[in-house]
Amino acid sequence: MKINEIFKSIQGESTYAGTPCTFIRTAHCNLRCRWCDTAYAFHDGEERTLDSILDEVRRLGCQCVELTGGEPLLQEEIYPLMTTLVELNYQVLIETSGSLPIDRVDPRVTIVMDVKCPESGMDQMTCWENLQWLKPRDEVKFVIANRNDFEWAESVLSAHASLKGKAILFSPVFGEMDPSLLAEWILADNLPVRIQLQLHKYIWDPSLRGV
Repeated sequence: MKINEIFKSIQGESTYAGTPCTFIRTAHCNLRCRWCDTAYAFHDGEERTLDSILDEVRRLGCQCVELTGGEPLLQEEIYPLMTTLVELNYQVLIETSGSLPIDRVDPRVTIVMDVKCPESGMDQMTCWENLQWLKPRDEVKFVIANRNDFEWAESVLSAHASLKGKAILFSPVFGEMDPSLLAEWILADNLPVRIQLQLHKYIWDPSLRGV
């Protein structure tokens, strides 16, 4: 499969934020979100065998492994990779855009799934059937750029009972949406969501790769 990079860092997002984690970033993405911070993964990468990927994961030594991209579900080889990692007793997360079906993801893997808001320019690409396939421990992320995105995300939560009880993440677009303002909106509306800052961008220079 085509891999953009494999590296060890601190998990910057989801309820696992702050946890040491090995990231396997796949190449290619079917979306072009306006605020994308990993456009370098659209094309760049090298073909890697399953064994070579597993060897590097072992060498890096983290129990938590995240499959990310790009869009990891674009490559068929992601399915045997995630299952092998789980069977080797790694705690496996997969971060996906929500534009492709998640029904084939190994049920032992925790899914962190985006629901694309209007300001991303990709909200029409959402695979809404995915909501029925989410497991209780899976997480759903909305990246918020402005008040319009916030109200849209709020309406999605109201319209889909299947999201009740899930970990819901509201993440401000870095450098564009004021986190304190987003926090005020969440508090004012008593939303049962978690505000999520991209922790790695506060620990390291936001332009750095491999962190």
